[in-house]
Amino acid sequence: MITPALFLVFLLSAVPIAFVLALTAVAYIFESGNSVLLDSFAQQLFSGVENYGLLAIPLFMLTGELMNDGGMTRRLIAAARVFVGGFRGGLAYINLVANMFMAAIIGSAASQIAVMSRAMVPAMEKEGYDKGFAAATTAAGGLLAPVIPPSMLFVIYGVLAQLPIGDMFLAGILPGLMLAAAFALVIAVIGVVQGFPKGEWMSARDAAGALLACLPAALIPTAIIGGILLGVATPTESAAVASLIAFLVGWLGYRELAPARLFAIFKRTAITSAMVIFMIAAANVFGWVVIYEALPQKLALLVTLVTEDPFLFLLIVNCGLLLVGMLIDGIAAIILVTPILLPIATGTYDIDPFHLGVVMSLNLVLGLLTPPVGVGLYLASAMSGASTGAILKALWPFLLAVTLILGVLSYFPVLTTALL
Repeated sequence: MITPALFLVFLLSAVPIAFVLALTAVAYIFESGNSVLLDSFAQQLFSGVENYGLLAIPLFMLTGELMNDGGMTRRLIAAARVFVGGFRGGLAYINLVANMFMAAIIGSAASQIAVMSRAMVPAMEKEGYDKGFAAATTAAGGLLAPVIPPSMLFVIYGVLAQLPIGDMFLAGILPGLMLAAAFALVIAVIGVVQGFPKGEWMSARDAAGALLACLPAALIPTAIIGGILLGVATPTESAAVASLIAFLVGWLGYRELAPARLFAIFKRTAITSAMVIFMIAAANVFGWVVIYEALPQKLALLVTLVTEDPFLFLLIVNCGLLLVGMLIDGIAAIILVTPILLPIATGTYDIDPFHLGVVMSLNLVLGLLTPPVGVGLYLASAMSGASTGAILKALWPFLLAVTLILGVLSYFPVLTTALL
């Protein structure tokens, strides 16, 4: 009983999740007195990061950093205006479409919320939108990052579940489009109710100029997704090509990215990605202990007493993950729960692992926007100057839309497996 108690104490004491996982595993080893486990600890720690697919994480992060510094984000927003700028509430749609573009590049919800809040909220406020709604729309758009490929959560889940990461990306395409359509419907309804200002379509000349300026930046998502779909590159190789394109476009194309700034960009990328990689290493040790204790089998026996219906099982999982996501960062949470839930879902309920991965990823990222942790919520507040209360007040229709999409995805697994 000492080990579970220590786990809860560490978790509730705001100890970094990587240390929670590693220290809990060490406590279990000493409590059990198993010298074989102790001798294998270092080996298990390092084997957790001996996976080629994990290289995609720092490379996708690097691509996002290079895009932000190279002026590509601003041009993608201008291109989004061409397609949706003339609708009522046009700037809100521009926010959504620009978030879709960024989701296909950054792959991290928190990073996307931070970047887009700086770019979009002041522009929307200037045109008469409520600051809370502008920040809420931007924060909701960040939820597209975990399901529209490339997704950092998909990379981590694919590594932990030993699934092809390229196929995980394919599984997220339809759910990502569904989520974007649901958000567009929310904006349309709110726009009618609140009387959003009518947008203006760009002139043919300005539209052509915006699209032309965006073409070099559009090479990046094309290189990432096209390389994977055509089978000419792995996700890691596609991420490497995308980061090179982002650098060349920012430096030689737009002339906004000086090579002298590369060191600072590499440093930020290294610090951020190192935290994620360390969490994965610690989670490998924790998962090893979980399997050694046969926890998935014991939990499966308990759950099957409640229901044998896969859909009801997923509903129970969704409710549990929603609570987990409120307390723990999405990346840390998926690292924590995958070794426990995956064997139960695939072995006992015959749920497709790709289906489970999409549902888990979308569910856990909701925690970014829900108190008490709500990292994305506080990021949007800090970057926009809107209070968290004002953002939450405007955010609930988007959260309701995500909940409905989660229910549909849970009931119809074909929506995640159709493209595989």
